[in-house]
Amino acid sequence: MDSDDEQLLRGRVYGQDHERPGPRPGQSYAELVGGPLDGLLLDITGWTREEADAGIALPTELGQFGAGGRSTYRPRPGGEPRFEWTGDIR
Repeated sequence: MDSDDEQLLRGRVYGQDHERPGPRPGQSYAELVGGPLDGLLLDITGWTREEADAGIALPTELGQFGAGGRSTYRPRPGGEPRFEWTGDIR
């Protein structure tokens, strides 16, 4: 992915359609930091503390394993609404 692709992803919400890619009022988001989904927002509306602390594996074709792979993210310490990339899995 080049810098033009990275700029295109910034501020978009992971999993949203291309017609309405941005954040929506009344929702809670965490920024994905690092890895292939860097700069995307993850909708965490309604997540419990336990769910957020467990992190998430997000399907993506952009990671190390291509189609069928997932990128894993965990929340950063300190209560910031950011999830940091921890690696790619199959």
